[in-house]
Amino acid sequence: MARLVALLRGINLGPRNRIAMPDLRSRLEAAGYRAVQTHLQSGNVVLDTRQGTEKAARAIEKEIHDGFGLSVDVIVRTAAEIGDVVAANPLGEVATNGSRHFVVFLSEEPDGDAIAALEREDFEPERLVARGREIYLWCPDGVRDSRVMKAATRQRLTPTATFRNWNTITKLHELASA
Repeated sequence: MARLVALLRGINLGPRNRIAMPDLRSRLEAAGYRAVQTHLQSGNVVLDTRQGTEKAARAIEKEIHDGFGLSVDVIVRTAAEIGDVVAANPLGEVATNGSRHFVVFLSEEPDGDAIAALEREDFEPERLVARGREIYLWCPDGVRDSRVMKAATRQRLTPTATFRNWNTITKLHELASA
């Protein structure tokens, strides 16, 4: 069995795409996933399965569609990949507040030219560092008016992207490592 972390995009934001986490856990357990845990209400799931990441992502999307009538994109990483995201944090010395430090998870490796263009922009005091299928962001004044967050999410770097703050990422790492 593989330990996976599923990141659901755009659920429980205001009144749209509402899914109760107990109902999601039950649905995924009934579909054969084991040790299903959720964290917060924003679509963070840790589970065990024999499926690979891509197969699990598509199967979870189908379960959400069939069970809740919602079309929700899902990005899946292995527990080891989440551990690598935490260990490789290129903004660790700068990002001093976990609620303002973010990682954008991309469904696939982004176009190098698009990333290079983003990295050339001056966002000071904000920061952006791309690494593989993740983009690390530091938004010291918060996300609402963040120029770096807007720049990182305005382009369609990959078909699907979703972001989490550092506090959530480290908690998911803890859950996935248990």
